[in-house]
Amino acid sequence: MVKERALKVILIISLIGILFSGFLSYQELFVGSCNFLFVSCGVNSKPIAGLPACVYGLVMYLVVFIVSLLGLHSKK
Repeated sequence: MVKERALKVILIISLIGILFSGFLSYQELFVGSCNFLFVSCGVNSKPIAGLPACVYGLVMYLVVFIVSLLGLHSKK
């Protein structure tokens, strides 16, 4: 039961991360900038392989989300 609860917490945290980094990625890639009161991305940072860091955060949160989802649906 502890494993299931931990995986649910990780799933919720990764979902919040997906929403946040997805929003920042959308703003940076399609709108052009994302300067808000709570965050400013891409102002002083250099892109990694041509992409902003928020895109890599989105990919990592997606991986964590998928792994925790698979863990919740496993039989053992």
